[in-house]
Amino acid sequence: MTADVIDGKAFAGALRGRIATLAADFTAQTGRKAGLAVVLVGEDPASQVYVRSKGKSTVEAGMASFEHRLPADTAEADLIALVNALNADPAVDGILVQLPLPGHLDEQTVIATINPDKDVDGFHVTNAGRLAVGQPGFVPCTPLGCLMLLKDRLGSLSGLDAVVIGRSNIVGKPMAQLLLAESCTVTIAHSRTKNLPDVVRRADIVVAAVGRPEMVKADWIKPGATVIDVGINRVAAADPGKTRLVGDVDYAGAAGVAGAITPVPGGVGPMTIAVLLRNTLVAAFRNSGIALADDAI
Repeated sequence: MTADVIDGKAFAGALRGRIATLAADFTAQTGRKAGLAVVLVGEDPASQVYVRSKGKSTVEAGMASFEHRLPADTAEADLIALVNALNADPAVDGILVQLPLPGHLDEQTVIATINPDKDVDGFHVTNAGRLAVGQPGFVPCTPLGCLMLLKDRLGSLSGLDAVVIGRSNIVGKPMAQLLLAESCTVTIAHSRTKNLPDVVRRADIVVAAVGRPEMVKADWIKPGATVIDVGINRVAAADPGKTRLVGDVDYAGAAGVAGAITPVPGGVGPMTIAVLLRNTLVAAFRNSGIALADDAI
């Protein structure tokens, strides 16, 4: 068996196309562009790359991008004041504070300051609660992107056995909630799970989000299962001094057992920014009181 490759890059491209069309419709109806504000504190190189990419993607989708770059020694009170100003700005529909923050800033305090209806990252405790009880809200971008890929591949997920490896607030926990809402039987596994390979072997769906390079081996995978690899790990390449990206799953081995699998790179990664744009546009429609069909994007 050779697994089908789940092409997240192609899916994300199609999603961005639908977003651009609806963003143009929004502008035609309101006379303004949907707006995403991104706040970056400090000079973290990876964060700078992410912020540039998000800004470029926002503009390409026909939305307004507002970037706020603050020095690493910014006081927490000043950061919170900026977030409150963005909460009050009618041109801003979505607010994203790029993580991680410098150590002297409390991430949870800052996230709690964001208006939940502008929290397009889905990290606010109010949105976490909305997800848990099945109310409309914003879901973290990576797990929502994973769900989109799963439903595109499998259609109905009802009754399937799903194992999520990882229990973070950003991926693992919301992923499990999303799968529960689709009527899956869900197990959250992690580094301390006893007999982890046996737990994974029973799953029709495996979502690996543990941050350990190629931890999930081929013999952990149930034949024909669908594998979503969220991991992005940089490891040494064969050429001295060079590196390569790998996921949390041994792709080469698992591809010989699974029915379908996401590659790294090119699987889940492209979905994250695409879903961020989707969440921003949904926020814009909601904040403007304009109805948007649930299946529009």
